[in-house]
Amino acid sequence: MKNSIYFIINPLAGNGRSLRVWKKVKAELELKSIDYRSFLTDYSGHAEILARQIATIQDYHLKTVIGIGGDGTIHEIVNGLSEFNHVQIGFIPAGSGNDFKRGYGHSREDSSIFLRLKRQVKSFDLGQYQTGQMNRSFVNSIGAGFDAYVAKLSNEMEVKKLLNKLRAGSLIYITALLKGLMNYQPSTVTVTVDDTVHVFENVWLAAVSNHPFYGGGMKISPAAKPDDGVLDLIVVHDLSRLKLLLLFGLVFAGKHTRLKEVHTFTGKEIKIAGAAPLMIHADGEYIGETPVTVTLRPKSIKYYT
Repeated sequence: MKNSIYFIINPLAGNGRSLRVWKKVKAELELKSIDYRSFLTDYSGHAEILARQIATIQDYHLKTVIGIGGDGTIHEIVNGLSEFNHVQIGFIPAGSGNDFKRGYGHSREDSSIFLRLKRQVKSFDLGQYQTGQMNRSFVNSIGAGFDAYVAKLSNEMEVKKLLNKLRAGSLIYITALLKGLMNYQPSTVTVTVDDTVHVFENVWLAAVSNHPFYGGGMKISPAAKPDDGVLDLIVVHDLSRLKLLLLFGLVFAGKHTRLKEVHTFTGKEIKIAGAAPLMIHADGEYIGETPVTVTLRPKSIKYYT
């Protein structure tokens, strides 16, 4: 089936919201006689495998892969297509956080595939991280420390299903944050930005971003752009737990960078290492521990905005 559109759907995203969206999309495809093939994921990591298999089998005949799901789904699809830069990627957000949608410039909420395919295709930067034997891409952000701890908590919380059902997915991160705030212990962290070394004491988190958003709409790096050729790093340290809570209140408006305990940097290569190993997340998914090296692949993702 050459030159058809391929869909990869995560049926669990958004507590089943993705399936409802897919039904609408499928009906439109059939109404307009658009040639397509579709695949439902069965487990975590399946979208990446499917994307790589589709691209390998179709070779240069493959033009478009469209994902339906959450940030984890697009993270997997991008990694599956990492060696196939000619493939154009579309995405219909149906998860809980949907930061990819915000950061990469979705202009509308519509799920119309006809309208989506008429949009402009733009090239964006893609983040790359290496920790241990793992070398992979990310689309939103990668963080070490408290935010990774919270991301792990949020993905494991039973209340996640209920909040998704109530269409209050952005509250998941806030709920996990409050739970983790009492337990996490800040530590010494060394960050190296383009060969310049910085050491910070009592660090809560160090986050590298490709665009402003994470955690369901928080503007962690308000100046970050996914097409400017640099990564944005933010380091938060020497805060009391109460002031950290205040900081997360300011993050939604992107005003936290005014605090003296918040430091920002930009660079093309960023290394993060802790005095003790720190948890790491990539696009909201727990991936392991520091040290980690983060780099940029400029203009390496073609995306329907």
